[in-house]
Amino acid sequence: MRPTILLDLDGTLIDSQPGIIASCEATLRALGHAGEPQDIRRYIGPPLEEMITSLLRARGDDRVEEGVAAYRRYYGETGLYDAEAYPGIPDALKSLADMGARLFVATSKRRDFAARILDNIKLAAFFDGVYGSIPGGALDHKPDLLAHILAEQTISPEDAIMVGDRRYDIAGARANSMRSLGVLWGYGAREELEAAGADGLVNQPSDLAEAVFSALELAAGKKSR
Repeated sequence: MRPTILLDLDGTLIDSQPGIIASCEATLRALGHAGEPQDIRRYIGPPLEEMITSLLRARGDDRVEEGVAAYRRYYGETGLYDAEAYPGIPDALKSLADMGARLFVATSKRRDFAARILDNIKLAAFFDGVYGSIPGGALDHKPDLLAHILAEQTISPEDAIMVGDRRYDIAGARANSMRSLGVLWGYGAREELEAAGADGLVNQPSDLAEAVFSALELAAGKKSR
């Protein structure tokens, strides 16, 4: 069985912070709030509705549905194009593909947005599939999204690993009995990833392929005992 690598998008493959900041600012303007959001990094990673809820709660505003619509309108037109792959990510993906792994994106971002980003930054060809949130909210949360990918692709959890930069990625993997790696170049701190129970941490993209296959070999060794 070919190993399967599920990879988060924001903070793992791409630095999307400029586009997210601009989209948050546009959301606040659309709802009549002035000023720049504070500490925007902490808003990046959760599902969009949770992010917008936190953003508006700080301003005493509960118009989450309107905020989500405003964010998606701006992000879909402009914000998603203000993202780029982290240095070393294209080489890391090539190494994983050359080792025979199947690669899938697993993101809380809307699937169509994720696909457009990957096309724009020339990473789409590395992936066997792109999975993300869908209208109706059924796959907004990582445990549900990863379970859906495993079922649709007929993937055994012990043959797969989740790679991400936030506790949501690690929690999603644990909920599906998968191993997980936390990356330290994204938006989550080492302490967050360790507390969430990541099976390992990766310091830089050039270390990713070796870390992934070491983790999968360890899992295979435990399974064979």
